[in-house]
Amino acid sequence: MTSPADNQKLSMNFIQKEAVNYRRSRYFMLITVLLGLVCVLLVIAVLVQHNKLSTERDLMKMSYVNVEYSEALSSLKMNCSRLNGEREDLQKNLTYMIQKKLQLEAELKKCNSERGSCRYFISSEEKSWSDGRRFCRDHGADLVIINTEEEQKFISSLIKQTTWIGLSDTLQEGVMKWVDGTSVNKGFWLQGEPNNMGGDEDCVEMQPSLPPENNWNDHPCSVQKRLICEK
Repeated sequence: MTSPADNQKLSMNFIQKEAVNYRRSRYFMLITVLLGLVCVLLVIAVLVQHNKLSTERDLMKMSYVNVEYSEALSSLKMNCSRLNGEREDLQKNLTYMIQKKLQLEAELKKCNSERGSCRYFISSEEKSWSDGRRFCRDHGADLVIINTEEEQKFISSLIKQTTWIGLSDTLQEGVMKWVDGTSVNKGFWLQGEPNNMGGDEDCVEMQPSLPPENNWNDHPCSVQKRLICEK
């Protein structure tokens, strides 16, 4: 049997153990609370960082979209400017073609309607003699051939400035031939012409400021002049 002293001693030991256990439980509880707070803080930090990264990512996306938009807008502006330039060029070409058409229509009225067809065509552009002949042939004609005084007077009345006719000595110096290979029946030369001045006057021009009886002159073929075609 235990004595009262032993019982008291056992009771004291039990109380001490309970006190130790209580302190330990309080300590563990404090640690648990602290760990919980740390976890909560970590979660909050992670969420904050996530939100920050999400915001930065969204800003980067917006920046990228803005860059793409700016590039697309710049490209559209360039294309618009180019198209406007092309439209202006087309408008200029259209205006030129309309003016050219009106000019050609006006020039066609200069033809010899009394002879039943439009035999003569006076160019609005200046060309060399060979280019002028090519121009006439491209239009189903050739540089004009003049065989009579009546025709000479009529053609002189049509032209307003120095004009090439279909006469030259390009094949044989000193031998004037029409573009169809025939010789000159009657010439309407200025006094002293043709003189082949400088050794390169091989093509014939008509000078409307002079009397039609004497307004032919030989001239270098490379000079740019108006020309008259005949069908």
